[in-house]
Amino acid sequence: MVRYVLSRLLQAIPTLLLISFLTFIMGYLAPGDPIRMILGEHSDPQTVAQVRHELGLDQPWYVQYGRFVWSAVKGDFGISLYNRRPVGDVIRESFPATATLAVLAILLAIAVGIPAGIVAAVFHNRLPDRLSMAGVVLGISVPNFVLATLLILLVSVRLGWLPVAGWGAPEYLVLPVLVLAARPSASIARFTRTSMLEVLQQDYIRTARAKGVPERAVILKHALPNALLPVVTVIGNAFGYLLTGSFIVETVFAVPGVGYKSIEAILRRDYPVIQATTLLFAFLFIAVNLFVDILYTRLDPRVRFRA
Repeated sequence: MVRYVLSRLLQAIPTLLLISFLTFIMGYLAPGDPIRMILGEHSDPQTVAQVRHELGLDQPWYVQYGRFVWSAVKGDFGISLYNRRPVGDVIRESFPATATLAVLAILLAIAVGIPAGIVAAVFHNRLPDRLSMAGVVLGISVPNFVLATLLILLVSVRLGWLPVAGWGAPEYLVLPVLVLAARPSASIARFTRTSMLEVLQQDYIRTARAKGVPERAVILKHALPNALLPVVTVIGNAFGYLLTGSFIVETVFAVPGVGYKSIEAILRRDYPVIQATTLLFAFLFIAVNLFVDILYTRLDPRVRFRA
């Protein structure tokens, strides 16, 4: 196990280097001057040149990229061009909000998706199944920004039950968590249904029913544990998506998370923040997938890793 984990971590290094390089090059070639955005379009050319030299932006691209990589290896992601604060501090302050939304959203998705998938499989081709699958189609098809807008108009503007946007109190969590959980819960329900339908056709399920085991026990004790094995991968991928893909939701609801800070950095051409947040998202996705692989071996002893 240790050998496999070390092998996966070593394999992640070139991936992170490639992501960092592509992010740097796209930022370097992107139109717009971050110095003039900070100082103003009509700022003195001498002042612009001085600030650009102080920040090292007048050096060749390979020198800038090499300096970024060397500093990142030591845990230093530089200084934000916009607010002149260490990028590490910006990420540390914003990551708890993103993590809170992701954890609550995946818990809600599990709590909704797995029961919906079980009900759909048990009542296959009947009304509960059709209703569950209709909800799955809606959850997967409706974009986050559309669902967020509809919920704001209905729940916040028309009914006045919850605040439109903000952060700091529990009521601010409800709408963004609902929006984030919609697609993962639909995916979990769909895969749980498919897996349950396959398991319910197995011989040991027919044997349990022939022995007179109550149907509730057949479903929950015999079928469900085996049906959930492939669903674990879906949950892991969904959690990785929630950690790394909440840009739109955080922006719509003004949640001060990493996604919101990333959008701000892109609009301001704040390259150090863009590079650091992109690397963070890539690392989190790799780490979540590695954790899911390890968890899978605990749930299914037949699975063995080879380094």
